[in-house]
Amino acid sequence: MSSPGPTLQQTEVADITLTVVAVLVTSFRLCIRVRQKRLGIDDAWAAIAMIFDFLLLISDCLYLQDYERYPQNSRIALYYMIAQFFYAVVWSSKLSMLFTIVRLTIPGIFRRFLMCAVGTFGAIWALLFAQLWWICETQPDWKSQPHPQCDLGRRVAITQMITDVLADCFLIVAPFFLIYKVRLSKTQKVRILSVFSTSAITTIVSLTHAYYIFAGGGLKEVMAAIVEASVSLIVANLSVVVAFIFRISSDDDSPSNPTPIITFGGQHRTRMAATRVAVETTTIVLEDLSDSRLRSMKTSDDDDVTLHNNREPKQTKEWC
Repeated sequence: MSSPGPTLQQTEVADITLTVVAVLVTSFRLCIRVRQKRLGIDDAWAAIAMIFDFLLLISDCLYLQDYERYPQNSRIALYYMIAQFFYAVVWSSKLSMLFTIVRLTIPGIFRRFLMCAVGTFGAIWALLFAQLWWICETQPDWKSQPHPQCDLGRRVAITQMITDVLADCFLIVAPFFLIYKVRLSKTQKVRILSVFSTSAITTIVSLTHAYYIFAGGGLKEVMAAIVEASVSLIVANLSVVVAFIFRISSDDDSPSNPTPIITFGGQHRTRMAATRVAVETTTIVLEDLSDSRLRSMKTSDDDDVTLHNNREPKQTKEWC
């Protein structure tokens, strides 16, 4: 026996709550970057995802609560807006995470590979955008329903599962290539990789959403889409927010023994660990290496994790 599923009121409450949390987290991330004067392309995509998430909230509320006030064509338009805003939030968030990884890499083969992945992510978004129109316009019977909702069917569910799983796996695996040969403690590596591995959360949510598409839609599918969109946006901001929290936490500590700054960089074949320098804290600061010319390395009061090219002067830029 299947569960009755959420009510309209429960769906609206969940939508408002999750969207507010996602917007607050994203706003906090942007405030951090503005304060540090370090806004980048990844922040722009996070801001775009936040805007789309807010538009998704408005469309959902109109579609779920006030749909009887509008003519049938407006109800159909609201459904299309919800479906496309959902894709916009999810894939803008993924692009934000991908550009975060890009800005941490030095110019070279791996960065070019990541930029190819950016193009692939954009192509997948365009494919899903077009597929929705194709499926829904070729079976127009749903447009006559009082509460119109297109039966997306198996093809859309399979496409979403494959693309989401592959994209999330890429976002989890790519950071491993940045640090797998770096001389860091186990705790430090776990701390860095665990931040990027949160993409697995969006994979779980997206699989749940795909299941409800298989099951025939309804409010369960709407609820799953709302959760996936907001969780995707929240996860996209964790790399910046968590790094900031760790820095604040370490600034409040006063260890008795100094600990080393750890830097790491790479050539085309190898990555080498730089000399340790005594400092007073243990923060791991993720470094931004997006500029073509990198600043020279300076001793600071934080533990830094940086990348540098050995054929150029050593440089540092903070990640968060």
